[in-house]
Amino acid sequence: MNLNNFPSISIVGATGAVGKICLDILKEKNYPSDKINLFASKRSEGKSIQYFNDKLIVQEAKKDSFDKSDVVFISADKQVSLDLAPSAVKSGALVIDDGSAFRMEKKVPLVVPEVNENDINNHNGIISIPNCTTTPLVMAIHNLKKLGSIERVQATTYQAVSGSGSLAVSELQSQTENIINNKDISISVYPHQIAFSLIPQVDDFMPDGYTKEEHKMINETKKILHDNNLQISATCVRVPVFYCHSEAISVDFENEININDVINVFKNAEGIRLIEDGLNENYPTPEFVEGKNDVYIGRIRKDSSNKKGLNFWIVSDNLRKGAALNAIQIMYSAIKLKKIPNFH
Repeated sequence: MNLNNFPSISIVGATGAVGKICLDILKEKNYPSDKINLFASKRSEGKSIQYFNDKLIVQEAKKDSFDKSDVVFISADKQVSLDLAPSAVKSGALVIDDGSAFRMEKKVPLVVPEVNENDINNHNGIISIPNCTTTPLVMAIHNLKKLGSIERVQATTYQAVSGSGSLAVSELQSQTENIINNKDISISVYPHQIAFSLIPQVDDFMPDGYTKEEHKMINETKKILHDNNLQISATCVRVPVFYCHSEAISVDFENEININDVINVFKNAEGIRLIEDGLNENYPTPEFVEGKNDVYIGRIRKDSSNKKGLNFWIVSDNLRKGAALNAIQIMYSAIKLKKIPNFH
């Protein structure tokens, strides 16, 4: 692209974890600094962020901030998205929203480009990014559907604290240090101690006993795959890991499938990396995957209790493919499909 072929981007939530990763990825793509505008809450106004040799100044995000923007990334609280997205769309920008505000709206595409890129063609100004646990799951299931009809999916997640924000990262760090040094700990972000423990609750509980996070995984997966009949359940667990979400997945097919076909379909899948050498203790781990863009899959095996079943393990960086990278990929897909209203 020459300079005129880069859309003007505004990042709302630029000082947050996802916003910072957005900038890192744009740097990797050599995106020009004069095409980037940074926004956050009033308390961050005036902060400067180094981008190559330039210092980008953070502005307060307001409804009239986006008149010169082609694309607006929003990674902030749900209410911020609800307040700012309609104004950005009115100004002619394409909004790519990282939160839950619009995900299940019928007229808002929920997109993972490797899975349902063409849904971008149906946007009315807003495109949503799935929950960071949904994205790696649908990438796997989308490819497995090539092997045959799927009857049931079960997912158990092991989610890093960074999914709850920077305060959760600090809480895990401080609790760990205090426990090691025999000091009292404070609990504020989560309902229980997270250091050296697990919490089988991500988000609030619903009347049916599932949490909001589990409902998100179930409903978003069906929407992205255009399969409302897919039988899927989820259990989401918070673990004392800083970055990267992991998932143990079980899939039941209508017919028995060949394990070599599974390995081949994952090997050839866009955005998926296979680490499949369990005999030599090689498999994806959060420590290995942190900072990487792809979704990593390993521990692939037939279900010992069901000859039509398959079990495998997924790890992905929740701040990259789970959020910032997916947003930027959506923008590039929208450029390709000529679906950015003010940019040609």
